[in-house]
Amino acid sequence: MDGGSEDPERPRSFREDYRRLHVPRGYRGGRHLFFTFGLGSVALVACLLQLEHVQPLEWLAVPLTALYANLAEYFGHRGPMHHRRRGLGLVFERHTRQHHRFFTAAAMPVDTLQDLRAVLFPPILMAFFLAAFALPVGWLLAVLVSANVAWLFGATSLGYFLNYEFLHLAYHLPPRYAVARWPIVGRLKGLHERHHDPRLMTHYNFNISYPLGDWLFRTLR
Repeated sequence: MDGGSEDPERPRSFREDYRRLHVPRGYRGGRHLFFTFGLGSVALVACLLQLEHVQPLEWLAVPLTALYANLAEYFGHRGPMHHRRRGLGLVFERHTRQHHRFFTAAAMPVDTLQDLRAVLFPPILMAFFLAAFALPVGWLLAVLVSANVAWLFGATSLGYFLNYEFLHLAYHLPPRYAVARWPIVGRLKGLHERHHDPRLMTHYNFNISYPLGDWLFRTLR
């Protein structure tokens, strides 16, 4: 299955409605980019600056956090982003009812920078995932293991999130942008494009970055 048989008029019509109803008058895609990558980078560096005399075993926090983040990405996407859950309706609305109608397998690229509103995480969802996945674990690590491990967890989580946003943005850029033509981006974009087929989106390719979770749980297509 692929998206070749999709009606291109459907996403075009939805995009016009989305821009009218969901993009604030003062929204600027460039500012959204700066907020995501600028603030995220500052927070990452702030975490790294807290490290003191890191012990060899403490560095294990980096690969273990990357694994945790990959699985959180997988289950967050497979679960509330595609299935309505009580208290998480905004996540479902933003992802399934907006993002997946704005972008289909036959219409993946943005048209203008203003369309980044439909790609990048809005601040409120960034706060949700931070509160749900990062802060509780970071606090427990500081109490049960060490402050260094907690700060490494925070830095790696932020790095993973920025990498996630970078790749997802690259998948939805037009081919004229060099990053959209990078070989690794093209390969991962193929997986994400299949996920954007409405017939496949609730069954396959839930990892938006690296398909480890999909491989582990046999949802890789």
